[in-house]
Formats: sequence, C-alpha cells, structure tokens
Amino acid sequence: MSLTLIITFIALLGSLYVFCPSSAELPWFEHPAKPDGSLSFLVVGDWGRRGAYNQTKVAHQMGIVGEKLKIDFIISTGDNFYDDGLTGVDDAAFFESFVNIYTAPSLAKQWYNVLGNHDYRGDVEAQLSPVLRDIDSRWLCLRSFIVNAEIAEFIFVDTTPFVNKYFTDPEDHVYDWSGIQPRKSYLANLLKVN
Repeated sequence: MSLTLIITFIALLGSLYVFCPSSAELPWFEHPAKPDGSLSFLVVGDWGRRGAYNQTKVAHQMGIVGEKLKIDFIISTGDNFYDDGLTGVDDAAFFESFVNIYTAPSLAKQWYNVLGNHDYRGDVEAQLSPVLRDIDSRWLCLRSFIVNAEIAEFIFVDTTPFVNKYFTDPEDHVYDWSGIQPRKSYLANLLKVN
C-alpha cells in the first residue's frame, strides 16, 4: 500500500468520524504498530466464495503480499459469505470460505470483519458469535467498532441497515434484522457524535 493511499485512507477515516458513533459507545480494540512506528495491512471484501471465483488465487496472492509487507492485520469490508451469509455457527461455509482458504502464514493475523448485505441474508448473529472466534482466533466480527492502531484509528460501521431498499424492496431476499430493531433507534444511536 503506497504512502499516499495510506494517508488518503486515514484522512477519509478522519472525515468520517463526525458521522460515526462516539468512541465511548463502540467496542474499542488496541492493535499496536510495529516497534518502528509503521503499520501495514490488507483490505479485502466480497470474498466468501467457498474457494470459487478466484478466491483461492486471491488468497494466495494475499499471502505473498502479506509476507512482503509484514502485515499487522487484515480488514474485511463485508459480504464475507456468499450468497446468503451463514446458516449458523456450524455452517461449513466458515471453513470452506475462510479457515481453509486464508492459510498462508502471513495471513495468520487478526481479521477485523464487518457485515455486508449478503451477510444479512443469513443468520447474522452467527457471524457475530464468539463461537466462530473460538473456532479460529483470527476472526473478529462486530457490527461497529474502533481499532486504535497507534498511528491511526480505524472506524468500522455497520452501514447495511442504512440502505432503505433492503427494507422496502428486498429483491426476493430475506434479511435477518435481529439486533437492529427498531431500526430508527439503531440508526440514531449509530449516528451520535461526541
């Protein structure tokens, strides 16, 4: 990741902060930078394909790049399991799309995951469950949270509930809205600022 891209990413995060919940309301995780003060990470999204659609090839390349950059962690931007999320904490897709795919030693780092619209089409609470973290300690998935990496704060926001069409015109999909109802209250809480 180039320095310009990192600075742009951090600047975007800073500008988003005014729209995000206050740090007192979100779970907060500390992830130290390297001893020299640097930080490197990979960002991936829309990956849960049970190895198909070039997922294994991308995972292989992520392993190579991750080793070269000596990455500190991985950020997943959602749509972790296609097409319809997980069916439960015992869904084989967790192994077939995550555990057995991202096997490179350089990817044996913390994964910070958020949900995407496809994840809401399954048992959303399964992805949020600590049971998956017990199965694979790399997995951390919450609706919204903050990671303080010393030189930058990463703010993860559950944006799927903001999209009206998923509620009003779900395109023949069933979405699991457990944990965010009533929607207005959920969104209002998420938009609070310091």
